[in-house]
Amino acid sequence: MTGVEDLDRQIVRLLASNGRMSYTELGKLTGLSTSAVHQRVRRLEQRGIIKGYAAVVDYEALDLPLTAFISIKPIDPSQPDDSPDLLQDVPEIEDCHSVAGDENYLLKVRVTSPRALEELLARIRSKANVSTRSLIVLSTPYEHRPPAV
Repeated sequence: MTGVEDLDRQIVRLLASNGRMSYTELGKLTGLSTSAVHQRVRRLEQRGIIKGYAAVVDYEALDLPLTAFISIKPIDPSQPDDSPDLLQDVPEIEDCHSVAGDENYLLKVRVTSPRALEELLARIRSKANVSTRSLIVLSTPYEHRPPAV
């Protein structure tokens, strides 16, 4: 975050670890007044540094215990690079990253079972005309860590 003051970095770290932290609590932890913190947070939001706030979800409680990473690449390399657009409406895909290497994109997906993953892979291959390679997550020691800013 070039052009961002140390106090703003501290605010970003604190909000990344707890997006519901009050301006009063942020002020106590940063040594700023509540109104000064409010102004800084609003400025960070306006600059697009803070893009939004989200709930941390227990996917197992929602019956989505299986997480997998799927790398994809076009079957025909001369076809348009439009896989993200073709797969945008697939709700099981949580993240889509353009990557360097043999594959073009890395998808993070959450599903109910190995059978559901198998069906999802077939849908992805069909919709985007891609080949896939999958990694199934066995456990997640940590996730959604605050940025090292």
